[in-house]
Amino acid sequence: MNNTEFLRNEIFLRYGNIKRARGNFLYTEKGVRLTDLYREGGRAILGWGSEGSGAFTVFKDVLQRGLTGSFATAMTYRLQKAVSELLFSERKIFVFGSRQDALLGAQEFSGDISFYKPWALTQDSSPVDFSATDCVIVEAPFPWAGETELLAVKAGLLANEAASGEEHSELGGLRTIRLAPVTEAALARSIYDLIAAIQSYSEKDFFIYDKYIAPYWLRKGPYLYPKVSKERYKDFLLFCLDCQLVPPPSYEQNGIVPFKADKGVFAKLGKSSFS
Repeated sequence: MNNTEFLRNEIFLRYGNIKRARGNFLYTEKGVRLTDLYREGGRAILGWGSEGSGAFTVFKDVLQRGLTGSFATAMTYRLQKAVSELLFSERKIFVFGSRQDALLGAQEFSGDISFYKPWALTQDSSPVDFSATDCVIVEAPFPWAGETELLAVKAGLLANEAASGEEHSELGGLRTIRLAPVTEAALARSIYDLIAAIQSYSEKDFFIYDKYIAPYWLRKGPYLYPKVSKERYKDFLLFCLDCQLVPPPSYEQNGIVPFKADKGVFAKLGKSSFS
């Protein structure tokens, strides 16, 4: 059983099925609200969408227009433009069905590769500048997109290779995937939502939880790294579930603070002790 299945099963054993996901929270059949610190490994970093979510609304609107086929639409350009604005540099976008495929595709262009992470900081605590990186792999904050990864390649790099006569249409035999226009539109809006969130949320919104999380996690920006040993992480995961918190299923994955949630979501954690 993989780690995700383990987490899924343990939630079900305690609280039953999830009936609704909204914002930072998962609502269960037994009437318990769980605070999601995992958020699908970051794909739901902005929370679980609802009718008020920009990406969700765009997805519904474009779906109602029937744009689900293989025909060309303006949505491809909109997605490319959104990623370019996120990275402050003109980019050409290639879409892959997994992170491993995206990494192999990036290596066809350059060895200068980064994985995009919102609110990422350098060693001196300044924001990471992704604009100078040749290839950036972006995971759009839209949890309905499955394992989709976006490879953003500097437009200038592609122009140079085109002039030399090199061909990368299949990127060394690794075929890219083509998204339906409705998914492209939703991904583009989710990236604009992320740009707005980056401008809105800052350290002042993250440190307010430190009093409660400090015994168990090291926080860097909005990201949480467990202080317990890897060997004890499974027990810690179960402890968190008993405190109505959903941590990442794997020790290697970071958690995420519940943006704008009341500090009371950590009440059970503060009254308990993991020894």
